[in-house]
Amino acid sequence: LDDAMFSALIETGEALKTAKGVRAVVLSGEGRAFCAGLDMGSFAAMASGERKPETADSGTLLTPKRTPGGSNRAQHAVMVWREQPVPVIAAVHGVAFGGGFQLALAPDMRFVAPDARMAVMEIKWGLVPDMGGMVLMRHLARGDVIRELTYSGRIFDGEEAQRLGFATRVCADPRAEALAFAAEIAGKSPTAIRGAKRLIELAETPASQHDILLAESAEQGALIGSANQKESVMANMEKRAPAFAD
Repeated sequence: LDDAMFSALIETGEALKTAKGVRAVVLSGEGRAFCAGLDMGSFAAMASGERKPETADSGTLLTPKRTPGGSNRAQHAVMVWREQPVPVIAAVHGVAFGGGFQLALAPDMRFVAPDARMAVMEIKWGLVPDMGGMVLMRHLARGDVIRELTYSGRIFDGEEAQRLGFATRVCADPRAEALAFAAEIAGKSPTAIRGAKRLIELAETPASQHDILLAESAEQGALIGSANQKESVMANMEKRAPAFAD
């Protein structure tokens, strides 16, 4: 994760939010790993004082302002994947350390290789997770688990990640399985998938039971009788593949 990578993650994520025809996203690493975390040059800059801490009024060279959701630039590179209107799957192989681990937490699901190595590694560098990790981990693991991993910075594999709640599936080829599942999602009604994602995300907030029940009714009311809902019914009755409109 260097300045160019932060820019690429943000620009790609923002573009995908409004790109027509997108029904699912797979986020994976090219080469030996998913993401090894912050580049070493950034740590050297911190130690030398070249990279200044963020302040409430001026921000930093890297984070001059925050998004409407509260993210600074580094956080936005992660949270932009949580903000996608369609399902996102992280395919994790090799390592996912520090910022790379936080990046893997933002997608809806994580398909992880059994020998993948993951860590909340910031404590090794005298830091805390600051790329959305605390927002994202709380929905996946118990508080004591988060504490143990954050305080120790220890490395754990894909099998343990699943036991702890950080891996959705453990699979030999995470990218292939993620792409296959993305294709399965893409074959479902895109309006229903987006509605389901909105409901799940609302249910993960402190919203009241009353508000969630109302949201269920609103989403369902918008779907019933819509073009894609009719196509779902007809395709099932006629035993054919559906042809949905985005």
